[in-house]
Amino acid sequence: MPTTQTRNHRIPDLAEVFFRLVGGSVILILLGILLLLVTNAIPFFAGEHTVDFFFSERWNPSSSQPGYGILSLVAGTLLTTLGAMVLAVPLGILTALWLTEIAPPRVSQWIKPAIELLSAIPSVVIGFLGITLLTPLMAGLSGRPNGLNAVSGSVLLAIMALPTIISMTEDALRSVPSALREASLALGASRWETMTRIILPAARSGVFAAIMLGLGRAIGETMTVLMITGNTPVIPGSIFDPVRTLTATIAIELGEVPVGSEHFHALFAVGLALFAITFFVNLAADLVMRRQTRMLAPSKEKQS
Repeated sequence: MPTTQTRNHRIPDLAEVFFRLVGGSVILILLGILLLLVTNAIPFFAGEHTVDFFFSERWNPSSSQPGYGILSLVAGTLLTTLGAMVLAVPLGILTALWLTEIAPPRVSQWIKPAIELLSAIPSVVIGFLGITLLTPLMAGLSGRPNGLNAVSGSVLLAIMALPTIISMTEDALRSVPSALREASLALGASRWETMTRIILPAARSGVFAAIMLGLGRAIGETMTVLMITGNTPVIPGSIFDPVRTLTATIAIELGEVPVGSEHFHALFAVGLALFAITFFVNLAADLVMRRQTRMLAPSKEKQS
C-alpha cells in the first residue's frame, strides 16, 4: 500500500499535470478559433473583393453592387476605443491612487467592491441607460437630432473598462513596498509627489497591464456599441458623427446572411481582422512588459 509520504509526493505531480492540461487546452481553443476564422474567411479572400476589403471604406453587402470595405468599420472601432481610453485611463489611475493612498481603509473596503460590481452589469443594460440618459445630453451638446454617435460609445466603453483598470491598478499600487513611501515622505516629499514620482513609477508594469486589459475590454465590446453609436458604416468626420464598429457589424449581420454566401464569408473575414487587431495589441503589451521587467531586473539585483 502507498504510504502517506508517497501520496504527498504524488499530489504536486498530479497538480502539475492538471495545470499543463489546462494551459494546453487554452492554446488548443485559441488555435481552434483561429482555424475556424481562417477556413471561413479563405473563400472570401479568394474572390474579387479582397483589395476593396482592405482599402475601401464602403461596406454595403446588400447592394446590387456589394461593397465589403472595412476602413470605415476600423475607423469606428479605433475612434470609440481610443476615446474610451482617453476617459478611462486618467480617471481609473487617479481613483486607484485615491483608494490606495488617501481614502480611509473603511471607505476603501466599501468602494472597491462597489466598483468591481459595476463590471457585473450586463452590457445591454448599460446600453439602455446610455440611450435613455446619455444620448439626450449628447444631442443637446452637438446640436444634432440624436446622440447616437462615437463619443456616446466612448463614454459607455470607458465606464465598462473602469472596473478592470481601477481594480488591477490598485492591486499594483498596494504591491509597492511601504518602505518606498516612508523614505520619500521622510526626505520631505509631499504626498502627491510620493504618489506620482515614487509609487506610480514603481507600479508601472501592473498599471500598464491594467490599461491593456481595459483596452481589450473596450475593443471586444459588442452590445453597447451596437445600441449607442448609430451603426453608420462611414468614416466619421468628428466625434459627434455616428459610427459602426467591427463587433457591431458581425452581431447585426451574421444571423441574417445565408450560410456559404459571399457576405457570410466576408463577416468571418471581419472577425479575422478583429482577431488580428486584438492579438497585436496584446502582443505589443507583452513586449513592453517584458522590456520593463528586463529594465527593472538590474536595479533589483543591485538592491539585493
